[in-house]
Amino acid sequence: MIALTLAEIARAVGGTLVGGDPDTRVTGTVEHDSRRITPGGLFFAFPGEKVDGHDYAPTAMERGAVAVVGQRPVDAPTIVVEDPLRAIGLLATYVAPQLDATIVGVTGSSGKTTTKDLVAQLVAELGPTIAPAGSLNNELGHPSTVLRADADTRFLVLEYSARHIGDIDYLCRIAGPRIAAVLNVGTSHIGEFGSQDNIATAKGELIEALPDTGLAILNADDPRVRAMAPRTRARVVLVGEAADADVRAEDVTVDERGRAVFTLVTPEGSVPVALGVPGRHQVGNVLVAAAVGRELGMSPGQLGDILPRLRLVSARRMDVFDRRDGVTVIDDSYNANPASMAAAVRSLADMSGNGKRRSWAVLGYMAELGPEEVAGHESVGRLAAELGVDRLVAVGDGAGPLADGAEKVAGWAGEAVRVTDQEAAIALLGGALSPGDVVLVKGSRYRTWQVADALREGLSA
Repeated sequence: MIALTLAEIARAVGGTLVGGDPDTRVTGTVEHDSRRITPGGLFFAFPGEKVDGHDYAPTAMERGAVAVVGQRPVDAPTIVVEDPLRAIGLLATYVAPQLDATIVGVTGSSGKTTTKDLVAQLVAELGPTIAPAGSLNNELGHPSTVLRADADTRFLVLEYSARHIGDIDYLCRIAGPRIAAVLNVGTSHIGEFGSQDNIATAKGELIEALPDTGLAILNADDPRVRAMAPRTRARVVLVGEAADADVRAEDVTVDERGRAVFTLVTPEGSVPVALGVPGRHQVGNVLVAAAVGRELGMSPGQLGDILPRLRLVSARRMDVFDRRDGVTVIDDSYNANPASMAAAVRSLADMSGNGKRRSWAVLGYMAELGPEEVAGHESVGRLAAELGVDRLVAVGDGAGPLADGAEKVAGWAGEAVRVTDQEAAIALLGGALSPGDVVLVKGSRYRTWQVADALREGLSA
């Protein structure tokens, strides 16, 4: 964070400083985990049902914190506020306009974290960059990331998530972008939103927050995203494979490791690109990064050099590894919705050579789909069968419609298996995998992580 006095912080968050010197400066990190405090830092104490952050204030002070922000005074200089969560948002709101940084924002039903990671790597070529680790994209993770930026930061890459209309608007009022990208409108969290139209309304809040001088990057291949263009005052750049996309991919092919090769076409020229990240769906994510780079002055030649060097950063997202026994595993188990699971199944088909290697789709329940739950699961199962996946393993309660969908595809030569839990899936794979098999593991958070970990640890085939 930029250096601030305790008096400045207290005014910014509407709190009262109890104890300590108002002129003491916070020069370290702002944390809500006492183990991560650095000398000169500020500790936010959040109350909780099981753990009360106020109890960890002594640890934070021992590690070098100069003050605590909490709901009650502790044995340390304390800025007392009514709601620490609101206070951290207010502090980030105060800090953001003082940063000499270009804020790049990303939202969408799927692919936010991967695209954020790709964009952050690209802009880091131009200057010091801050981006959240993993999916820190909500009312706590968003301001916490903003507060990691300091006077040297030139680019702040943020992802904006939502479970309700208005959530992204709130995050933009804390720190709004100058460059914003909307990736897609799917069915993630549709159980909370109620409809895809409502999801589109929420995602579009990101580009509504752009200034006149900003840039909106919209996916030309998603009709709901393309239709958002009138909602922004900023310039609009379309990205995708559509013929009218300003930044587009042409002649896309996929190699044996699922990595896309294509021609990047921009108004300034074209360049061949061979991606280093697996998954054909990464083409759209990389095009967003290319559009950001173009806006910041990168030439097609520079993009052609940088884009192949981008890598996946966050855990359990299209992490492809080969085991000693010749089995290839795709660990995409961090989370899932119908669109992201469908993309992963397509990658499985590509990496299996469309039937040259035996393919396994080990798929768990997808949460928060509401009335679309059965149809969403069945659609992925049908796709797996249509693509010729050899074995579909539906893991746990609620995942059965995945198998049902596959079994409804006439002429499918594969097999669908229903197992009760992750342990049963591990046992099944342990007795059935053979050298050369390709295994995809995916499900909503925690639903299939144990399976991926067992495969990584060298489950015997």
